[in-house]
Amino acid sequence: MLERGNRLAAQIAGFGAFLLASSAAFGQGPCGAPTPRDSEGPFYKAGAPLRSTLAEPGTSGERLMLSGRVLTRECKPVANATLDFWQTDERGEYDNQGYRYRGRVATDGEGRYRLETILPGLYPGRPRHIHVKVHAPGVGACSRRSFTSGSRAPGRSP
Repeated sequence: MLERGNRLAAQIAGFGAFLLASSAAFGQGPCGAPTPRDSEGPFYKAGAPLRSTLAEPGTSGERLMLSGRVLTRECKPVANATLDFWQTDERGEYDNQGYRYRGRVATDGEGRYRLETILPGLYPGRPRHIHVKVHAPGVGACSRRSFTSGSRAPGRSP
């Protein structure tokens, strides 16, 4: 199983910093630059179930463990934030009928989350990526696409 507690988790961990920054405070903070908002894309589907794994039994996809923290710009943990994940299956297809490879996880009191999934398949013309939308209590939501390290769109240079 791949542990992607590196670049992908680091990108996701910064969402809380973005969410809790005031619009006048977008300068560099002690936790680094706020995570910029991104398009959630056409395949977001509200209502995904709470679960700790998106990986399905019998999948041929390479297992992937995502973990990290949601923090404020002051590096304080955001408890009870919800991270809504969605991605393609191992064949590069989104499930638009149900909730395969879609799910939500909540942060604990220290802002930590953990999700087991698979390395997403290649979606035509796009590098491998996982979408996440972070909802922080009383703050709002921030969407982001996180690309896997070294991934590039088919036929394109990195």
